[in-house]
Amino acid sequence: MKILYGVQGTGNGHITRARALSTAFARMPSVNVDFIFSGRQRDKYFDMEPFAQWRNYSGLTFIHKSGKIDPIATIKQNQFRQLFKDIKTLNLSDYDLVLTDFEPVSAWAAKRAKKPILGVGHQYAFHYDIPKQGANPATELIMKNFAPVNLGLGLHWHHFGHPILPPIADIPENDYDVEKSNILVYLGFEDPEKVMQTLAPIKSHEFIFYGEFDSPQTKGNIHLKPLSREGFKIDLAKANGVICNAGFELVSEALELGKKVLVKPLKGQMEQLSNAKALENLGIGKSMSTLNTETIERWLTEQPNVKILYPDVAKAIANWIVEGDWNEKTRHDLAVELWQQVESPDMNNFAHIEKLKKRL
Repeated sequence: MKILYGVQGTGNGHITRARALSTAFARMPSVNVDFIFSGRQRDKYFDMEPFAQWRNYSGLTFIHKSGKIDPIATIKQNQFRQLFKDIKTLNLSDYDLVLTDFEPVSAWAAKRAKKPILGVGHQYAFHYDIPKQGANPATELIMKNFAPVNLGLGLHWHHFGHPILPPIADIPENDYDVEKSNILVYLGFEDPEKVMQTLAPIKSHEFIFYGEFDSPQTKGNIHLKPLSREGFKIDLAKANGVICNAGFELVSEALELGKKVLVKPLKGQMEQLSNAKALENLGIGKSMSTLNTETIERWLTEQPNVKILYPDVAKAIANWIVEGDWNEKTRHDLAVELWQQVESPDMNNFAHIEKLKKRL
């Protein structure tokens, strides 16, 4: 089976999922996967070795400034003429299947060529009735048409009674001792100076702050570190908690590692606002609408650590894809099978397996 896998490159979570699925597919000698990425300039990607001869397209992206979406800059930045050209010229004749993680070039090219296309990603969970914040007809339209698929495998921290799968949590294999005073900070959508001003008064903890810094620096109890996948994974494993924007993948990894979580959603971004709401509703994390020292201090002292163990979702998805029986029933069966393997502090309240079975 030859697969073209399109990955949205605007967030590192999409790429993390692709790495996990790439590893699963690599164990299958009958499968050959080519990767395309879009939404980011090629020189802005890092640690891309698992994807071999990957290709890059401009695609579509959202421009943010000071923690919120800038709609005017977003329209100006996106190259719609180039997008249509890339969709039209992408040759899919050699592929048996197109797989997309909310990547528009591969999705629309497959739709145009009438190729089978499956979606894997958090965004496909929003096709169901799940906790949402900031949703409106425009956001619903974007979710359904940004990267359309024949069948989507949505991922979330809970199935909410629908055939949604658990997260693909790509956590470190090595065991590290947790430093209870260490807090990992990754707020890529925020002004770094404002982040440091917010953290500086909190002397009780050490903050490991990852961002687009030229070199490591230490400013009191705030340790600045340049982006590095391996270094980030190690510091995540050692940290007692995580402060981040409300993206899906990092929070999933933090929950599996048993870290306390505090998110600051990107303003105007329905997905992140909804993630923050889901965390609060499920009681597995806290959120703040603005960077606030008092909120962080209260979270540090009051929020318990939550640990949720997920099965190998990437392996299960890869097996399901290779089996070739892609329909709503087998997707439902896959969802039930995976949620039955989830280990959480309170399975009766968290998984609702029987409720899920009745809905299928």
